[in-house]
Amino acid sequence: MNCILVRHGIAVESDEWDGTEKNRPLTEKGKRRVRQAAEGLATLDYRPTHLFTSPFVRAYDTARQLQAVICPKLTVEIRSELVAGTKPERLVAFLHTLPSDAVAICVGHEPQLGEVASLLLCGKALHNFPLKKAGAVCIESKGLMDLSQGLVRWWLQPLQLRALGKRRPGQET
Repeated sequence: MNCILVRHGIAVESDEWDGTEKNRPLTEKGKRRVRQAAEGLATLDYRPTHLFTSPFVRAYDTARQLQAVICPKLTVEIRSELVAGTKPERLVAFLHTLPSDAVAICVGHEPQLGEVASLLLCGKALHNFPLKKAGAVCIESKGLMDLSQGLVRWWLQPLQLRALGKRRPGQET
């Protein structure tokens, strides 16, 4: 199984937003950079079988950008396990239920995604594995995804993903 964890793009700052935290959107710059990062992810030639997201607007909109570029035939599925503040063990338990040949993209929030990565790699929820906004990590497991069974295939910063996207055929250089 391959699990690709993607942090949502740049969102409007909390102190500049009058609505609820759940409805805080991506900025225009955030939308543009997510699209560029999605172009970079597309160059890595993974064939996602699942696309999961937090219900928060900034994560959902990030997932929709990924869907448009990487996997237009997949449905974006909202999962409570990806809600900001949810225990990372809940997402790990959910991932364990997916088939061993799945390629799942999970769009969510920090610090949860970094803690999920540390659980899959080390078996402990550590704060040492943060993802930047619109950054991504691919963790592979030979069988079902479980604690300490993961192997990092790649861990890419947003700048690296955007640079990869510029190399994609048909994209601006």
